[in-house]
Amino acid sequence: MRITSAEYLSSNVLAEKCPAPDKPEYAFIGRSNVGKSSLINMLSGNSELAHVSARPGKTQVINHFLINKNWYLVDLPGYGFAKVSKVQREKFERMIRGYLTRRPNLMCVFLLVDARHEPQANDLAFMETLAEARLPFTLLFTKCDKLSSNAMLTALRRYKEVMLQHWEEFPPHILTSAETGKGRDEVLQFIEDTNQLFKKMH
Repeated sequence: MRITSAEYLSSNVLAEKCPAPDKPEYAFIGRSNVGKSSLINMLSGNSELAHVSARPGKTQVINHFLINKNWYLVDLPGYGFAKVSKVQREKFERMIRGYLTRRPNLMCVFLLVDARHEPQANDLAFMETLAEARLPFTLLFTKCDKLSSNAMLTALRRYKEVMLQHWEEFPPHILTSAETGKGRDEVLQFIEDTNQLFKKMH
């Protein structure tokens, strides 16, 4: 897929206020500072599409972007290490849950995890949430340029070991790097293929 246009559409805190669910939609979420904005900018080919910040927890609303005039890319608030109050954190959780369960056009959630770290409890818990809601998701391992090939294989093997203790199979996954562009073609090809499924369903 070639990206010919990427434009910001809207920011909302309620799913009901989001754009009409008439196009396939892909949500990006992960722990704070996992590199979400950088990855979105890399995928879209627009270095200023999503706001990149060194301060965790910068995204605090549901941001919709229209890509190629025919699908939505959604930037969701991060979770985990954001320096926000418990009340604010619970508000984010309600907002995210409301969004995830009320968008009939949501085709896949891209869950970003930092390739350099051991499997994190809040990432694993969020995967359980997605599974319980029967929402398809794909793991995007970020910052893969920071690891050697051997270290990356070791990290993947460790992730599989931990997940297969509770899961029947390891979820679909793609290795990415916002710095080198690694994984861009695979993610965009996945979206292009899934867009075709959306057309057949509608």
